[in-house]
Amino acid sequence: MAALKVFNKWEISGLTVNDPGLVKYISLEPKIVPKTGARYASQRFHKSKIFILERLMNKLMVAGHKGKKHKVSSGRNTGKANQIYNLVKEALEIIEQRTKKNPIEVFLRALENAAPREEIITIEYGGARYPKSVEISPQRRIDLALRYMAQGAYHSSFNRKKESVYALVEEILAAYNIDSSSNAISKKFELERQADSSK
Repeated sequence: MAALKVFNKWEISGLTVNDPGLVKYISLEPKIVPKTGARYASQRFHKSKIFILERLMNKLMVAGHKGKKHKVSSGRNTGKANQIYNLVKEALEIIEQRTKKNPIEVFLRALENAAPREEIITIEYGGARYPKSVEISPQRRIDLALRYMAQGAYHSSFNRKKESVYALVEEILAAYNIDSSSNAISKKFELERQADSSK
């Protein structure tokens, strides 16, 4: 019996997560159509059971806050799953053409590279506030990396001639190459630099 392929095109049976902290939180169960319709939502840590490409698609549908407001996403993230499905599929095809590698593996390595390890929180002690460095939980590391990738893609294509699919491709490839032109990588470096100075 032939192995199930993602989008009926790409094998992922040999792929593994290299970052030991993220192994339990990145699902690599192949799906022809990565759309579960939130059927895991009633379970604890349900996000960990969702195929990782579907989590990217969910982030692209609602890219999240930037500076406490939906700066670009308001009225533009329509939540149309079919549109996002085609966008992600086309982006993976372009990544395969450019790198000659399995695009799912390229995305996986980009995600591992972009997941920040530390951030700062504000602690109030005796009426004074000061920043403190804390380690980020694995689930939040993935959430932040996906959010920064989605926002980076949207912001580099918003009000510009660049199409969103090419913006997403460049964001993923820059994260794969640990290039700070990627929004996710630059945000990771910024967070970890701030955390370093707050130790």
